[in-house]
Amino acid sequence: MFGIVRPCSHRLGENLKTQWMAHLCGLCLALRRDHGQFARIVTNYDGLLISVLTEAQAGVVSGARRTAGPCALRGMRTASVAQGEGARLAAAVSLVLASAKVRDHVADRDGLLARKPVAAAARRVAAGWGRAGARGGSAVGFDTGVLVDAVDRQLGLETLAGPGTPILTVTEPTETATAAAFAYTAVLAGRPGNAEPLAEAGRLFGRLAHLLDAVEDRHADTVSGAWNPLTATGTSLTEARRLADDALHGIRLALREAEFADGKLVHLLLVHELRRSVDRAFGTVPGCAAHQPGPGAAPGPGPYGPPRQEAPHGPYAGGNPYAGDNPYAGDGSGGYSGGGGGFGPPIPLPPKGRRGFWAGCGVFLTLCCTCKMCCAEEYEGPWSRKKRNGCCQYCDCCPSGGCGGCDCGCDGCDCCCPCDGC
Repeated sequence: MFGIVRPCSHRLGENLKTQWMAHLCGLCLALRRDHGQFARIVTNYDGLLISVLTEAQAGVVSGARRTAGPCALRGMRTASVAQGEGARLAAAVSLVLASAKVRDHVADRDGLLARKPVAAAARRVAAGWGRAGARGGSAVGFDTGVLVDAVDRQLGLETLAGPGTPILTVTEPTETATAAAFAYTAVLAGRPGNAEPLAEAGRLFGRLAHLLDAVEDRHADTVSGAWNPLTATGTSLTEARRLADDALHGIRLALREAEFADGKLVHLLLVHELRRSVDRAFGTVPGCAAHQPGPGAAPGPGPYGPPRQEAPHGPYAGGNPYAGDNPYAGDGSGGYSGGGGGFGPPIPLPPKGRRGFWAGCGVFLTLCCTCKMCCAEEYEGPWSRKKRNGCCQYCDCCPSGGCGGCDCGCDGCDCCCPCDGC
């Protein structure tokens, strides 16, 4: 799974978790139904926002849900899943953007894609996904040409970018693509008045997606010599954080201008969880006890430096679930792990780089077949190698014990968000 909005299920509450899973499964099944079994590999957390936005504006109408059969990712349980034009639009957008992601990896010669035969195969897959996305968009009246045009312009802008180039020049194609997709949900939902504010929210969401991806990949790109927008334009992490915070504020204001039949899930994902995504990327994750540094944690290198490497604690030492350290490193108590133990100083481990596209695909399929993405307490991301929590896992991460009703416009949502920053 890829995407920047990755909520922990315990923060959603039972009702909103059920809704979120309905859209996630609905996107996956729409990809299978319209584009074949292999297309399900592009299921992602951000794509389902299109389905969420459509339903939030139109409300849950007759035929918007269906009962899906047992699935390994749900522990062989049935579930009520979203269907309809919102899910189909989400599938089409996901395919086009996944096609762009593959082409970007091919251009960067990442991992196995540095080999010409593998790169040629990846190009064919990307081209197929692009065509499938265009067909899916046409089926719901959405012209994916704006997405394809944005993807084509992206490579040219990256080639011309250099020190002093405004970072927003590089993020513009992504902003344009997401603005078009968000705005079209208003058309599908029959609320044309929402198109303008949702286009603004989509534009800023695209900016955040590009910035956070650049921040999270900055170190790995430096090591591998890959192109990174922050490094190429000379944009500091402080400036990137300022732009990210401005985008968060703009999204919140834009959503207030839109009318929703039920906007609780939209608010939680695009206000609260998006802020957590920014904090996670910049290494300033607040709130979650299960994801916080332990009592022996060492301070980070700066206000926006990489996530802090903390003293091991709990059953899976390495607390920060998005750090790249060894989760089984020794704690000096006599273990035999390569990260140290009771027999001398810790032995530094070589940093783990991102997996290549095909290697990541293999790991992804393994995680799917073994249900780890759904049921594992923690697993390693197939491409990024970052630590992730299974989507059905709960942890005690709300120190306040619930917010007792939000005062930030979500009208008492059934989540345990602290309403920070609203």
